[in-house]
Amino acid sequence: MHNNTNNKILDTKLNAVSKSIKKSIKNLDSYTHVRGESLYVDDVNIRQGTFHAVVFDSPKGHGIIKNIDYSKARALEGVERIFTYKDVPGKNEIGGIIADEPLFAENEVHFWGMPIALIVAETEFIARKARALIEIDIEELPVIITAKEAKAKGSFINAPRSFSLGDSDKAFNKCDYIFEGETFSNGQEHLYIEAQGAYAEPLENGNIKITSSTQGPTAVQKTVAQVLDVAMHKIEVDVTRLGGGFGGKEDQATPWAVMAALATFHLNQSVKLILNRHDDLRMTGKRHPYESTYKIGLTKDLKILAYQCEFLQNSGAAADLSPAIAERTLFHATNSYYVPNVTTKVLSCKTNLPPNTAFRGFGGPQGMFVIESAIAKAAHHIGVPPRDIQEANLLDENDTFSYGQIAKKVEAKNTWSTAKSVYNIEALERDISEFNNNNSAFKKGLSFMPITFGISFTNTPMNHARALVHIYLDGSVGISTAAVEMGQGVNTKMMQIAANVFSIPIEHIKIETTNTTRVANTSPSAASSTADLNGKATLMACNSLVERLKIVASEILNAQENDLKLKDESVYINDKKSDLTWTELISAAMLRRVALTENAHYATPEIHFDKTKEKGHPFAYHVYGTAITTTTVDCTRGTYEFDSVKIVHDYGKSMSKGIDLGQVEGALIQGIGWMTMEEIAYNKDGRLLSNALSTYKVPDIFSVPKRVEVIPVETDGNEMAILKSKAVGEPPLMYGIGAYFALQNAIKAFNSKYDMKFHAPMTPEKVLMGLYEN
Repeated sequence: MHNNTNNKILDTKLNAVSKSIKKSIKNLDSYTHVRGESLYVDDVNIRQGTFHAVVFDSPKGHGIIKNIDYSKARALEGVERIFTYKDVPGKNEIGGIIADEPLFAENEVHFWGMPIALIVAETEFIARKARALIEIDIEELPVIITAKEAKAKGSFINAPRSFSLGDSDKAFNKCDYIFEGETFSNGQEHLYIEAQGAYAEPLENGNIKITSSTQGPTAVQKTVAQVLDVAMHKIEVDVTRLGGGFGGKEDQATPWAVMAALATFHLNQSVKLILNRHDDLRMTGKRHPYESTYKIGLTKDLKILAYQCEFLQNSGAAADLSPAIAERTLFHATNSYYVPNVTTKVLSCKTNLPPNTAFRGFGGPQGMFVIESAIAKAAHHIGVPPRDIQEANLLDENDTFSYGQIAKKVEAKNTWSTAKSVYNIEALERDISEFNNNNSAFKKGLSFMPITFGISFTNTPMNHARALVHIYLDGSVGISTAAVEMGQGVNTKMMQIAANVFSIPIEHIKIETTNTTRVANTSPSAASSTADLNGKATLMACNSLVERLKIVASEILNAQENDLKLKDESVYINDKKSDLTWTELISAAMLRRVALTENAHYATPEIHFDKTKEKGHPFAYHVYGTAITTTTVDCTRGTYEFDSVKIVHDYGKSMSKGIDLGQVEGALIQGIGWMTMEEIAYNKDGRLLSNALSTYKVPDIFSVPKRVEVIPVETDGNEMAILKSKAVGEPPLMYGIGAYFALQNAIKAFNSKYDMKFHAPMTPEKVLMGLYEN
């Protein structure tokens, strides 16, 4: 990838917007990452006598357990014990939103890979050997694989949800063009580098400490307590960092921690459970596949007057986070467009697959893909470029979303027009047209992909966070928050906030592990809100400490508090440096018995949503952007390359330029992978076929775009974002959707008879079939 923001594009407007990104520090975790010194669950120094655990899971997609023979496994030397649902002292239940997911199967299995038992042995090798000795007899029952099958059989997780605005049925009568169609977007494997795992160790008085690879320490703590039938204060959950999460460790890290804790509870000995890659792939859920139908109506001036859509979400065998993900699909069903008459409906369909779960974007990408498909089909039949329809319908200030929120500080048109001018779209389209006219074996395609993504947990009560800040006697600082570092650089941002407020070197600040005994009752690190929520809490705590220290400084310096500020490790009076240093001020505060610890709580203001009316103001703000993707297709083989992705992104006022750029680039590539090559496959019995990196492909260095350019749009930022620096974790993934439509346009340039289909991912095989269709 190449980022040529500063040295390749000389446009004066580009130079101006580039200056809007503040100077920032690099990701402080990078040093230990590249040296192999960063610590993960598998790096924990284990106690002498620690046992190792392996999960025995269902070898069938659906059925009644007739008999299980553990005798040979139990007899194997080195096997300590095998745990089943019968050993659960509390509730055999780990469901979060809906209590429909047992920790261990009891009488029936609902998906291939469903945990049935936990084998605990002296070594992992012995535990795996024992697993192979277990004999199980299952009476097979019908298996449902697709959402359409589930709908036909009336198999649902919960009641459907629907959003509406205006009257779409009546509005279709006023439309000059009406198009209907269906789409499919497949699942996506998280493929975090660090597999799921946990290490549980007994403490005194029946307490248990769990080191877990989880995005939600409180969820782990709560669920362990529920399963063990103990109070939450008996369970301590600690997280240093994750080797990737992408949503796959928001809820689905919980069962492995619970199993390890259950074994520790019974054995009073430490237990380590780390899934290997094949077990992880087989037992865990993915991004939800969606099968959707739509109807779109436009006027002659290309305004979208009416839009209807039904989303069929393949939820898997249990709810997990499906209801919340379905809700976010509805929130993002119209993407960056204002549509005055909308009716959208989502059904969470229960199938016999592992419970599908959170994945970067959290249902938003699936919703956006459908309306972009509808626009592409409409443009194809009307005979106009898709970008004409896109541009004609972009959100404007004070437009209303289908869920009732009024759009404020809208940057949709700003990012679009900036992309057109900076990247000279007319010249780009001329070059592509000239190339296609002069080449028969290769064709190029281009697409525009605008994004509008809401930032906040859509479940309003989850939008809160706490920070605990200590200033030590020598002036160094320790910070504890609920933020879980998983590669997104949130630790660096928290330290940067404290360094800025205290005006001390960042080397004097330490981020503690995320621990439920220091910061309790927390929301998971998810929804792109981690930096905002925890950053605001950290800022509040630091500011409170500064105000307290100013009182001390005013007494020492005989000055007014309002005239004082901290700067460069000293106290300044009316911008003049005094003789009082930071460390002297801290010592003086200690002598005066002034508290140098602060615990701050932040709750996002203004947001609310009434689910009985499906209306409200659920998001603190929105992130906007526009991507222009170009591709070249080999029309003999169906293979393709992405020549460039040119992005204008709404960072707000970025506080960490390098970190945020990395997030945009990484999310983009992950989105391209979902749309082009990452194909999840199950057979009719519910067995995962794409169960290894030989059968499941993710983008590598040879498949990423040749050129990625990302520039910031000129904007004042948003006060609801931490230091006006907008969330950047999830929104850029949706730029990857543009890759799909660039390929579609390249196919059309070769085959004028191509009947546009919207079945993602667009693998080379599908490209080849489209090139020679009809």
